[in-house]
Amino acid sequence: MAGEKKGLVLLDFWVSPFGQRCRIALAEKGIPYEYSEQELLGAKSDLLLRSNPVHKKIPVLLHDGRPVCESLVILNYLEEAFPDASPKLLPAGDAYARAQARFWAAYSDKVYEVGTRLWKLKGEPQAQARAEIVQVLRNLDGELGEKSFFGGEAFGFVDVALVPFVPWLPSYERYGSSASRDRAQAGGVGAPVRAEGERRQEPSPAGKGG
Repeated sequence: MAGEKKGLVLLDFWVSPFGQRCRIALAEKGIPYEYSEQELLGAKSDLLLRSNPVHKKIPVLLHDGRPVCESLVILNYLEEAFPDASPKLLPAGDAYARAQARFWAAYSDKVYEVGTRLWKLKGEPQAQARAEIVQVLRNLDGELGEKSFFGGEAFGFVDVALVPFVPWLPSYERYGSSASRDRAQAGGVGAPVRAEGERRQEPSPAGKGG
């Protein structure tokens, strides 16, 4: 995009958990950027439509005018494009551990996907979504185990991906009529994931960088 400003610009919407992933990563690494709030409920901006013509969604990270789309792609891009920025979110020198982190980060999207179905559906489809989100949380709990964070002792890639969804869990329970019973049967599914989210909150309340 010739003529665009230099540096980083994040096209985002304040409540988006996917945009929050990017803001958390940028704040953790101390990378300055400009925040550009986008209108999603009405007409979308020309900048957003030009930057993400395929999905027409946020977040989009503009780096010297060149767009990088999708939150997990952006997280990976920040790791590669700013190799000197610390901390590293992906484990260095261990390709298998990085692959596992990317897998679980992508899997965390299911919390949002299934939770949204839980809100919207009724009857048997809602019951199916309720059972599915219990299993999703069980799988995440199993991966987290007794570790402080998904990567061990340090806040990392999977944590950044999952933490924005943690505040939504009480709402998912509320909309799933028997969610409390399901959690009790599953041994408190979601409790370790919530605790992980509480251990590390977004470093900057606004998260808008420089």
